[in-house]
Amino acid sequence: YGDGSIEQTPEPLLSSLDIFLFSLIAGLLIYWFFFRKKTEPVPEIKPFTPTSFIEKMKKTNRNIVVFYGSQTGTAEEFANRLAKDAQRYGMKGMAADPEEYDLSELSRLKEIPNSMAVFCMATYGEGDPTDNAQEFYDWMQGTDDDLEGVNFAVFGLGNKTYERFNATGKYTDKRLAELGGKRVFDLGLGDDDINLEEDFISWKEQFWPAVCEFFGVEATGEDSSIRQFELVVHNDINMNQVYTGEMGRLKSFQTQKPPFDSKNPFLATVTGNRKLNKGGNRHLMHIELDITDSKIRYDSGDHVAVYPTNDAAVVNGIGERLGVDLDTVISLKNLDEESNKKHPFPCPTTYRTALTHYLDINNMPRTNVLYELAQYASDPKEQENMRKMASASPEGKALYQSWVLDSERNILAILEDLPSLNPPIDHLCELLPRLQARYYSIASSSKVYPTSIHICAVVIEYTTKTERVFKGVATNWLKNKEVTDNGHKLTVPMYVRRSQFRLPFKPSNPIIMIGPGTGIAPFMGFIRERAWQKEQGKEAGETILYFGCRHKNEDFLYQQELEEFERAGVLTQLNVAFSRDQEHKIYVQHLLKKNKQLWKLIHSNNAHIYVCGDARNMARDVHTAFYEIAEEVGGLTHTQAVDYFKKLMTKGRYSQDVWS
Repeated sequence: YGDGSIEQTPEPLLSSLDIFLFSLIAGLLIYWFFFRKKTEPVPEIKPFTPTSFIEKMKKTNRNIVVFYGSQTGTAEEFANRLAKDAQRYGMKGMAADPEEYDLSELSRLKEIPNSMAVFCMATYGEGDPTDNAQEFYDWMQGTDDDLEGVNFAVFGLGNKTYERFNATGKYTDKRLAELGGKRVFDLGLGDDDINLEEDFISWKEQFWPAVCEFFGVEATGEDSSIRQFELVVHNDINMNQVYTGEMGRLKSFQTQKPPFDSKNPFLATVTGNRKLNKGGNRHLMHIELDITDSKIRYDSGDHVAVYPTNDAAVVNGIGERLGVDLDTVISLKNLDEESNKKHPFPCPTTYRTALTHYLDINNMPRTNVLYELAQYASDPKEQENMRKMASASPEGKALYQSWVLDSERNILAILEDLPSLNPPIDHLCELLPRLQARYYSIASSSKVYPTSIHICAVVIEYTTKTERVFKGVATNWLKNKEVTDNGHKLTVPMYVRRSQFRLPFKPSNPIIMIGPGTGIAPFMGFIRERAWQKEQGKEAGETILYFGCRHKNEDFLYQQELEEFERAGVLTQLNVAFSRDQEHKIYVQHLLKKNKQLWKLIHSNNAHIYVCGDARNMARDVHTAFYEIAEEVGGLTHTQAVDYFKKLMTKGRYSQDVWS
């Protein structure tokens, strides 16, 4: 100390060994505390556990469940309508997504008195179940459960232009009966090629009386409108809590997180947008989307799904016609608190956002929308006609066909042409179906363009019978996605859907591609991939393309690229049918019939055939052309030829990517 004295050192309480051990333990504890996250095992992600629909039905006192297998939303819409109808017959129904429930419980449905399961099953692609019904379909194929005492009915949604019309609906109906289920009413087969809505209405009109007779109940006579959602207006809300077009998670467009899918689309920047045709009155376009840093993978033949935006003029037109402030922030809240579907679209949001991003305002409304809106027409004649169009009477069906479908009146046109009709906008928003993603065959190869997806499409625009201009929602929206140089990047919400439309596993297998018009899209990806395979030193088999367009000087799409591929030997044959460059029309099927060498490639060399484009006429005519080649060159009878190509389809050697 300052006085020169020295502090006396006391006897140590801990030995040096104790201190060393203490320090070691303390150090290990500190290390564990700060660095344990790096060494701890990754917590196991619990798999999704489907809900028990039986327990839910018991809890909420329901006796009818309507499952839907839906790809574009129509089957879901039909299921909701049936579930809602149940109330009119003294029953209580619920619409259900089979993906969210455990369908292996189906045999337990008999535990609920006077119960039944209805299935609205769409067929997708070449006879496949929809994505959300795949697990249920697999279960049906593998189960031997006894469904005795389980009452059911099936309505299938399909399109007769496809080879396996309504395959999923037919299989569901047949399989449930095989397992012992009791069919309450005959299988309904809706055909979207003619009039799916009319088919559904006709089936439904007979379905409910059959259900009433089966269960010994009577209609309650309640034919008035039954609201499913109530309006909540948010006068004082933080705008950060308001949806602005997101499909799932709020603010998902501001902070993008993979994986990207239908509920979480990726905002891809438009890096290319050019007109493909040199003349004519149509607009055919090539669009390029940048998927850098998205972790999205794709293969040639896959589809890209894009979420379009409705035309602002139509949105504003609805707001003006109904005298509504479209920027009002609202929620539509399900009156059934037990329902899985809390809102018809993401809420809270504005009417403007709902009409722009979430609701289908461009297509012709279905009859149930007209029926529900009829109460808001003050003119008795207008109200009567609206109700008539929603009925199953021949006169009503004819009126709906001519006044709505043939005249192509969307909801705005109906509001304009029925001056006394003034529905509350919230009820209109409740009734309109959801705006669906649009699918396009990818026109690029990921081997050549790993961070870019290409689209080839034709802009839909024409004048209807009422002298209005009909504009396709997605194609006109994409057309206006110009690549700007002012620093503002235009984006497209998108995701990739896998397909079975694939190049052969062996590059040495010959391929025969038939794709007129924009049907050439997947083949641009195939051809580019074949070029890449050749560059890698792989032996590429014969690559034959049949393309068709109207005029060589107007709409020969990708002409320069295709001719270069032919010169380079990537394309073995480039066959182009110019349908209107001469007096008699020449189509791809005519060129096919002339090429007798195709039979050898198909029958002896294991060639794979691919058809892309119009299902109604082209795909059928191409089928016929191949039958004729098999008969003429292969010596097969017509029946043998049909069977031969059916087997090729089963083996995956005859693939179609077609639309109607």
